[in-house]
Amino acid sequence: MHLLKQISIAVAVGGASALLAGSAGGAELLIGAATTSITPSKPVALSGQFSTRIAKKVEAPVTATALALETRQGDKVVDQAIIVSCDLVAIRNTIQDRFRQRVKDKLPGFDIKKLFLNATHTHTAPVMEEGWYCYDIPKEGVMQVPEFVDFMFDRLSQIVVKAWASRKPGGVSWTLGHAVVGQNRRIVYDDGTARMYGPTNRPDFQSVEGYEDHAVEMLFFWDRQKNLKAIVVNLACPAQEVESRCAVSADFWHDVRQLLYKKYSKDLCVLAWCSAAGDQSPHLMWRKRAEGRMLAKRGLSRTQEIARRIAAAVDDTFDVAKKDIRTDVPFVHHVADVKLPVRRITEAEFAAAKAKYAGYAKRENLNSPQRTSMSREKRIMDRYERQKTNPYHDMELHAIRLGDVAICTNPFELFVDYGIQIKARSKAIQTFVIQLACNSGLYLPTPKAVRGGSYSGNPHVSRVGPEGGQVLVEQTVKAINALWKDGKK
Repeated sequence: MHLLKQISIAVAVGGASALLAGSAGGAELLIGAATTSITPSKPVALSGQFSTRIAKKVEAPVTATALALETRQGDKVVDQAIIVSCDLVAIRNTIQDRFRQRVKDKLPGFDIKKLFLNATHTHTAPVMEEGWYCYDIPKEGVMQVPEFVDFMFDRLSQIVVKAWASRKPGGVSWTLGHAVVGQNRRIVYDDGTARMYGPTNRPDFQSVEGYEDHAVEMLFFWDRQKNLKAIVVNLACPAQEVESRCAVSADFWHDVRQLLYKKYSKDLCVLAWCSAAGDQSPHLMWRKRAEGRMLAKRGLSRTQEIARRIAAAVDDTFDVAKKDIRTDVPFVHHVADVKLPVRRITEAEFAAAKAKYAGYAKRENLNSPQRTSMSREKRIMDRYERQKTNPYHDMELHAIRLGDVAICTNPFELFVDYGIQIKARSKAIQTFVIQLACNSGLYLPTPKAVRGGSYSGNPHVSRVGPEGGQVLVEQTVKAINALWKDGKK
């Protein structure tokens, strides 16, 4: 594997002429951004599947992009945020806290609690936590997990410091487009059971379990000469089109970036935010042959086709965005610790996990998928004991107001129904939901998914269930709407 050249772009948003207009006496918006490759220079274990996969090549580099925002009134800081979008499967346990400690002394004047990380959920990025879906990593010739984390922290530190140091006056605009990318991947059969990625050509196929959200929510960040410097693209679909390959890949986000670089600027910083999409996937669930025919006619791969649709949504709203650049906007960033009721493990689930664990324990030379299954049963047993004294799951929630826009986070693979509830009840004109942020909370399924069962609906991959999901919705809506308190616009 060759060492990929690091991309490091500091967006210095400033200038002396053709200035954007802002309201006199209002808070000035300062913007900085930077991006880098987090692709290692040697073979690495990949996260996201049950079997150990060692990537010896790079199909599409995985990157990280930092966006730094601050508003000031004269010398007084009004509020701040640093958001780092990463081509990773998730932000694993302790990663964000450790990174904050790593970088806090390099960010003078910044409240480190207002920095958070989010993942695109590509299943072809390096492993960040030992024991999660990856065992038996060779000791020789392969980057070990702690080594990759240190490497990643070094790269992230560089762009966070650069983005913060480069912040200059600029403007922001927001738009809404649409692109068919994510599809509900849970298939329901006549007996009421559901199956993730279940076949739809069976005689007992009844329906697709849930809704889909094809919105493309966008934020455009400009310098004072109205040059586009950074863009946020938020859509309800994880980056899982090439999820099973043994090669490093940012999945369809790489193709999106390439199209946007070509159209707008090679120095453009692109942040990918995955909205609530725990039951969504870019994989085709039906109409596969017709879609395949169109791909062949266009001469595109699936990731290129997905990128074409997303880039078209950006292009479709670009002129609208450029005509509505705001430099004096309300900017508020609240951080809260929220306690969600855990998904309780029943006596029957505990007994079944205990029996399965005992069966694995009797075997010798378990392979990687079997060891993964054994660890899942052990976690069920541990959760059963832990819920007796601690029936809550701790979650860090960020709620941001930026003009007419709300931004909120959660750590889960959050089913799309919850995201729709949040967006529908938000006082903001437009609401951006960022899942897989701050930490990894696994799936958060709906009542329908729990009844249907199968992977993503069962307790092995769900620390919080529908009861906690509704609490999450209520707490998020409350946090967002507080940013519009007293009817202030």
